[in-house]
Amino acid sequence: MKAVFLDYATMGPGLDLAPLQRHFSTLELFDVTGPTDIAARIDGVEFVFANKTRLSGELLRAASALRFIGLTATGTDNVDIATAGKQGIAVANIRDYCTQSVVEHVIGSLLMLTHNLARYDRSVRAGDWARAANFCMLHHPIRELADMTIGIIGYGALGQGVAKAAAALGMQVLVAARPGTENPATNRVAFDELLRRCDVISLHCPLTEATRGLFNADTIARMRPGAILVNTARGALVESQALVAALRSGHLSGAAIDVLPNEPPVAGDPLLDCSDDNLVLTPHIAWGTGRARQNAINELAANAAAFLQGEHRNRIV
Repeated sequence: MKAVFLDYATMGPGLDLAPLQRHFSTLELFDVTGPTDIAARIDGVEFVFANKTRLSGELLRAASALRFIGLTATGTDNVDIATAGKQGIAVANIRDYCTQSVVEHVIGSLLMLTHNLARYDRSVRAGDWARAANFCMLHHPIRELADMTIGIIGYGALGQGVAKAAAALGMQVLVAARPGTENPATNRVAFDELLRRCDVISLHCPLTEATRGLFNADTIARMRPGAILVNTARGALVESQALVAALRSGHLSGAAIDVLPNEPPVAGDPLLDCSDDNLVLTPHIAWGTGRARQNAINELAANAAAFLQGEHRNRIV
């Protein structure tokens, strides 16, 4: 059987591919596959593996040999799922492979913002401490997480992991009901109430038509003054210009953004021009510890093996 990995470079270096390679006579790795190269590379191939490469309906209809698409991500918005189903092509994603990595990234980003680490680091390097009259400098506020309430939007494995870690640090945890829900479950709070009550909001929901632009000028304005927004989910959940405006006005005290609507942001993004210390901007790395990336390969291999055995493991289609 033939298999290709269309964007292997997205997985980073140092991974053991043996769990995946053992299932195929040929596994061809491409670091990057541009849109014009996809059709040729999946032609005659039965198994296609990808992270973010877009597989349109047109491509899937032309790939007569294709039997299985294995994604090294939880999100499936880069595949035309409806066409895959019609063509009899199985699609599987991976789940709960990077929870610890994302949890540590969220908590680390929060500590960086609430303890003003970037501002203090810059101040020390500028020589302010050497000129100080006292043994310490306390000219930037430091907040304890235990005094804060965190709101979780999206309560899958990642949201639950962040909630557990936050609670262990003494934070009060609120979980959002789905936007538009009139009678949320007893352990959930309405979206508007969460905006109003939380010092921190952390996003872990999928990108759908209902959640696209969920945090825009209107919803950000309804957030608690001085709150912090954390997004390690999908960039298009947040309107960048509205977030920049809220950071610069002081309505939000900080934001930690690991994802942007377009990645890489070759056409720019308003957040790239925001150099304020109250923004932590990282290049989609929350998931990226070595252990998490190897977990992804292992899960990919397990999904492929399950398909070969007639099992429906992590199947979307």
